[in-house]
Amino acid sequence: MKKLKLISILSLLFVLNVASMCSDDDDTSTQISNPTEITSTVTDGQWVVTFYKENDVVQTNNYSGYSFTFGADGSLTATNGSTTQSGDWSTYTDSGYTKLDMMFTALDGPFEEISEDWDVISRTTTKIELKHVSGGDGSIDYLTFEKD
Repeated sequence: MKKLKLISILSLLFVLNVASMCSDDDDTSTQISNPTEITSTVTDGQWVVTFYKENDVVQTNNYSGYSFTFGADGSLTATNGSTTQSGDWSTYTDSGYTKLDMMFTALDGPFEEISEDWDVISRTTTKIELKHVSGGDGSIDYLTFEKD
């Protein structure tokens, strides 16, 4: 009888362990399904990068001092007073995710790094959290904008 209880307990622990390994901890935020919400949010004011992590390395300082402006016409500028980076942006839905697509004209450096199609993982009127899954190696980058 003791053996049966021990086997039952071990079996339950095994099942719980397997179930926990199958969960996706990277995607606990509610998906945003309306590009119009993102458009109305980003075009309202200026934004700063408060978090950027690429390949498990936090690189937020690359954008220190820059204010980002998302124009209603799809234009995108990042300026720190002496330097301006320009580009384009758009929103759309793909595979159940609302995307924020940013494309800076800079051919190298930190603005090339955030020129991606980002999944919107959360949005408030003052904060937008994004993630990008690399098509090459599957690595996940994170980017957070907050209203300036």
